[in-house]
Amino acid sequence: MKSIKLFLHLFCIVTLFGCNKKVEVDKNQKLNVLFIMTDDLNCDLGSYNHPQVISPNIDKLASRGVLFENAHNQYPVCGPSRASFMTGMYSDQTMHTKLNVDIRTTTPDVVTLGQRYRQQNYRSVRIGKIFHYDNPGSIGSSSSDDIYTWDYTINPWGRDKEEEYKINTLSKRNYGGTLSWLEADGTDEEQTDGIVATEAVEQLEKFSKNGQNFFLAVGFFKPHTPYVAPKKYFNMYEKEDMVIPYTGVSDEYLKSIPEPAARSIRSKKDQIKLNLKSNKELSQEIKEAYYATISFMDAQIGRVLDKLEKTGLDKNTIIVFSSDHGYHLGEHGYWQKQTLFDNSTRVPLIFSGPGIEKGIKSNSPVELIDIYPTLMELTGIKSPDHVVGKSLVPVFEDSNFKVRNSALTRWRNGYSIKSERYRLTKWGENGELGFELYDHTNDKEELINLANNQNYSQVLDSLKMEINIRIADARVKPKGLGRQFEQKSYVRIKYTPGDLHDTNGKRTYLKPSDE
Repeated sequence: MKSIKLFLHLFCIVTLFGCNKKVEVDKNQKLNVLFIMTDDLNCDLGSYNHPQVISPNIDKLASRGVLFENAHNQYPVCGPSRASFMTGMYSDQTMHTKLNVDIRTTTPDVVTLGQRYRQQNYRSVRIGKIFHYDNPGSIGSSSSDDIYTWDYTINPWGRDKEEEYKINTLSKRNYGGTLSWLEADGTDEEQTDGIVATEAVEQLEKFSKNGQNFFLAVGFFKPHTPYVAPKKYFNMYEKEDMVIPYTGVSDEYLKSIPEPAARSIRSKKDQIKLNLKSNKELSQEIKEAYYATISFMDAQIGRVLDKLEKTGLDKNTIIVFSSDHGYHLGEHGYWQKQTLFDNSTRVPLIFSGPGIEKGIKSNSPVELIDIYPTLMELTGIKSPDHVVGKSLVPVFEDSNFKVRNSALTRWRNGYSIKSERYRLTKWGENGELGFELYDHTNDKEELINLANNQNYSQVLDSLKMEINIRIADARVKPKGLGRQFEQKSYVRIKYTPGDLHDTNGKRTYLKPSDE
């Protein structure tokens, strides 16, 4: 930790590192934060050794910092996951397990990540999606945002929204909850995520001139469905090269795992047909669109990072890059998220900036709620007492250092822990609905459930103790949190521009896709 501490002694309040005398520093000497969050991005990236995905800007960022190979979200669906990492708490503590729940309705006294920076005279700015949005339904609005987190917010609306009626989809006029895609006309800058990048560039230009310290949260909407990107990004890939996994789709496999796990990977009824090899071409088209959208998003991230460097702000700005959860692309016969398999829980996580070692990779089990206390330590600010995540700063200097033995993820009535080698998933309060045990040394795809294998009985017993301790800790109300209330979600009515509706909300006219 020598290099990080040395830098922080020069740029931050050094009292957090053992000095008795408080040293006041000019606000321009404090470290800024560029917080880049993506939506539905798994670890199919060049920097995570994927052989196909073209992601040069994210890869460059990884080469300049620390990449976590074993990072996991706390609830594999947008709203609850975002509530967790923005507060540094587990879903049992945020009381969030559903979509469209405002953070203040369950924990009205919580101090969010951006709010904590506001308390320290930083300008806290949000562009795009950080808290939950119905994507794409709520693009252009503030959706389930938190007004106390930000000084200023920007809600882009692009050509992808205007031309939503052109999008291919497995379920007509549904785009976010099912698979949908489009090779779009026009330029990057016309798309919503292109506008997100443009707005971020403008904000960085302002900060470079006014010297204001900032927490700039840039929330990209991609690669969440609909997979919309300009045609040039589709041209980077060959549809025929897309590999569709057909393992984990048989009745025999489904019987080898607990019933709740089997239900989770068969919940999207309109997508089950993609398991059939007769629909291989359609599956390949959809997967190509997902990868094209990643490359489009990567290009927008590149625009933001280029501006950071051109303004010189990179010299005193911490960058963190991640996603709210992982994503299935046919693995286990399933697409999208909302499972307790590695495809859904695992996320990319990269830190880069002054004092952070370059080109480091760590397999230490970490969680998205660790982002909050890590940024607090890096910028010399005390974390609120309710933050239960752990600072990852020790891992920056020693990639083998572990802040915990396992990463915890919850989904409905199941909990799962991922250690360096194993995954154990427990279904039901006392495991009465079954267990799953996977050994990543021999089975990274998590297709062989070893819970009933006698050769792994000692491992299973040990991990059962671990997961019970983890669950109990995650249910403890954190010190200093204040009030807690049960969640109340609501359903938004979604409109596609160009459609007409009667007074009861029923569509009476659908704008044709060829207009």
